[in-house]
This record gives sequence, structure tokens and C-alpha cells, in this order.
Amino acid sequence: MALQRNIGVLHPGAMGATVAQTLLDSGHQVGWVSANRSAETAQRARGCMPFDSLDEIAAWADALISVCPPHGAVELAERVHATGFTGLYVDANALAPSTSLKIAEIIGTGAYVDGGIIGPPAIDAGTTRLYLSGQHGAGVAHWFSAGALKAVALPFDVGGSQQQQVAASMLKMSYAAYSKGASALLLSVNALAEAGGVADALRSEWAISAPDLLKRSEFTAKMTSGKAWRFQGEMLEISETYSNAGLPDDFHAGAAAIYERMSQLKDLPPQALDAVVAAILEQSRSSNS
Repeated sequence: MALQRNIGVLHPGAMGATVAQTLLDSGHQVGWVSANRSAETAQRARGCMPFDSLDEIAAWADALISVCPPHGAVELAERVHATGFTGLYVDANALAPSTSLKIAEIIGTGAYVDGGIIGPPAIDAGTTRLYLSGQHGAGVAHWFSAGALKAVALPFDVGGSQQQQVAASMLKMSYAAYSKGASALLLSVNALAEAGGVADALRSEWAISAPDLLKRSEFTAKMTSGKAWRFQGEMLEISETYSNAGLPDDFHAGAAAIYERMSQLKDLPPQALDAVVAAILEQSRSSNS
């Protein structure tokens, strides 16, 4: 077992809670900031030590792991830096490599580990991986010695390039560019057909030539409806990644717009395809009225 550490998880949402649980299973003390958090979050954080403020957990922790929506990652790093925290900071959010480098500058490159999570919240072993990169990536991976979430350190040479330092973020962006980008595309296709009055005809054609697509559409609607508000920021990070690589960035900017239209479905139960299509089209109908 790895040496026991005091590790703060910011914050134990659905994904952060599985990070916290794996650290608990691996023998570490895990803390979280309980102020202004919901009862649901408190339930997910059971077994973790509650702290009243970021200052308190920063004074206690050897390391902090950021697991939050992409749009809040830079602000959270700035708040952590303002506490005077001197431990290791792991950012495990869905960020463009350029955003990760910005956070590394805020925290201090020598105390920063880039991370990216691929897979759903880790309930069962083998479903989800936390990729880590940078000088301390391999060391952090050893913290996750038991539990459902597997940590994987990407190769890093001493004095490695910036590209190696943020390889985990680049891997996450590359993976999600297809997985969540394709979901946005499929939902937008359904919305387009509905707007043009050919939804039934499209589904009839799919039944003949692509029978999996209607099932995938229904599944995608239910799986993304309540989380689209988070995916919007992730698509913008992917769009920036494409732009920085000299590639067209328009598609994922469009995907961000689709997820933004779905953000009204936040906190609702999983929605059927018709409800998701209606949410996507609502803004279009308002602007045309």
C-alpha cells in the first residue's frame, strides 16, 4: 500500500466521489469542503472528512485533486493558490492543454499534475481510468492502489516538453471530441429532421439502412440530458484544442451550442428523445417567432 496521505477532493460530485472512494479504498485520509454543498453531495462524500472552507482543507492536505465542471477549473485553481497551499495539485478536469498549462502557471509547474478521466463514474473496476501526466504523474498514480478507479501515468521524461506535461488533457480532449461530439451531432440531426418535418421519414429510413441509430438516439438523449450543462464547457475546451493544433474548430463550437440549449434540462430525470429535441429547438422557434 502507498504511504497514507491527506488528500482533498474538490469536489465530490458524481465523478469526484468515485475519485474520493478509490483514495479511501487505497488507505488515504480524504477531505472535502462541505460549506454550501447539497445534502446529496454530503451523501456522496460519506467517509470523507468535512472542512468548512478551502483555507482549512488547504492547510490540512498534502494534495488537492480538482474534479469540477471545466468552466470552473481556472477559478478554483486561483482560489487554491490564494490560500497559500504548498502541496501537490492535481487537475483532473476536461480541459484544453492550453488551459491546463494556465493552471500549472497559477499553481506552480513543480507542484502540478495534469489529469484526465475517461469513462463513467467508477462504480465497477475496469470502467474508468484517470490518466496522469507530468513530473509527478507516476507518483500520483501509486496513490490509487485499490478501488474501482484505475490511475494510469503517461510517459514523461525528466525535463520533458510542455506537450508531455499536459498529455493527459490532450488524451481526454481527443477521446471526448468523438464520444461527446458524436452525441451532440446525433441529437442535432434529430432536431434538424424535426424542424424540417421529416423526423418520421428519417426514422423509417434508419430502420432500413441504419437500425442502430434510433436506439442510439434514444439512449444518447437519456444519458446526456441532465449533464449537458457540463458538456458545453468541455466542447469549448475541445474547440480551443483543435484551434491550437491548427485544425478547424467549428464543429465542437457547434456541439457546445447544442449542449447549451439542453442546459435547461439540468437536474431533471433522464429525458426522452422528443423532450431533448424540443429543448434544442426551443431557442430556434423563439428567434423565428
